[in-house]
Amino acid sequence: MSGEQKRVVITGLGAVTDLGVGAEALWHGLCEGRSGIGTITAFEQGDEWFTTIAGEASDFDPTDFMSVPDVRKADRACQLGMAAAVEAAKDSGMDFESGDPYRRGVAIGSGIGGILTIESQYAKLLDKGPRRLSPFVVPKLMVNATAGQVSIRLDLRGPNTAVATACATGGHAIADACMMIQRGMSDVMLAGGCEAAVSSLCIAAFGAMKALSTQNDAPTVASRPFDRDRDGFVLAEGAAVVVLESLEHAKARGAKIYAELVGFGITGDAHHIAAPDPNGTGAGKALEFAVKSAGLNTTDIGYINAHGTSTPLGDSAEVAAVKRVFGQHAYDLAISSTKSMTGHALGAAGGIESVACIYALHHGVLPPTINLENPGDGMDLDFVPHEARETQVEYAINNTFGFGGHNVSLVLKRWSE
Repeated sequence: MSGEQKRVVITGLGAVTDLGVGAEALWHGLCEGRSGIGTITAFEQGDEWFTTIAGEASDFDPTDFMSVPDVRKADRACQLGMAAAVEAAKDSGMDFESGDPYRRGVAIGSGIGGILTIESQYAKLLDKGPRRLSPFVVPKLMVNATAGQVSIRLDLRGPNTAVATACATGGHAIADACMMIQRGMSDVMLAGGCEAAVSSLCIAAFGAMKALSTQNDAPTVASRPFDRDRDGFVLAEGAAVVVLESLEHAKARGAKIYAELVGFGITGDAHHIAAPDPNGTGAGKALEFAVKSAGLNTTDIGYINAHGTSTPLGDSAEVAAVKRVFGQHAYDLAISSTKSMTGHALGAAGGIESVACIYALHHGVLPPTINLENPGDGMDLDFVPHEARETQVEYAINNTFGFGGHNVSLVLKRWSE
């Protein structure tokens, strides 16, 4: 990025997904081409349910990261987000007990927030009346609860925000945090997203929209981005947080650096509250603006971690956008959707897939798109099918798009200095 803006690097990674607890567990699962999707265990379902599968973080124990009293005061989404933030902070090697806390901030959002708290407490209201509700209901259900709790835990007194832009949340949070560092408002930002929406209401509601896959008999192959037989996304839970720092700050403390965030593009479709623009116009502009803001040519981009949700409309619109922006180079790009393995964690997806991009650049390995047996019409690009690929690229893009027409594309650069 040009001018007086500060350069922004990534120095810490944290994640909890259906592939395991920790960013390394996520990365190993992706490289193995392993699906984390299975039959829902969070609540009972009968024959009337359209969808009975999801990606659950079944290995996660919140008491590994929070005290028992604090766990009781936090929704599961916040518990997941706290775990990812604590891991990212530790991975960064930064001493959060010294220095100026007003130069450190947090931008962690959620698409839906504390939906499990809303469900359980509303049921209690109906069953036992208003006097039996927990006094922690409001602090638990707030979309900004995780940002607040992480700031308290790590004494982050600088910028403190919580974006909520559906499935684009994680990408927006990282872009917002980057801008705060670029403009000198903060030296360090913890950014990402969290989601715990494997709930009866969410599964039923997304099912009513016909948005979810109904391939219930084969959970591990239900998420099949770009495939002819894709029939909807698979809902998942999880969280991912990255530590962003100004390059100057990171170098001054001798931090290890994973990658550099060199550009981003943010647009709105202004088309439909839930469906993407079928031509991918807004998504294409986000890609175009991202490449331009990084001071690059489209031919510089080597890999795209696609939004790739496994929905018929969404995948087609994204591929159309890539083809229009990148032209012939679209056929030289490597593109994969890691949602084929993790499912779609809504507001956490942008954070999770940013971690995947960062590791891909850092390790020189591109995660695959699994379950791609028969590419759909127009799905003729290189989607890194079935197996991870050892390929070193210099620049990668992470796409995150959300209901409401929100589009974010982040450009990451392999760290080589």
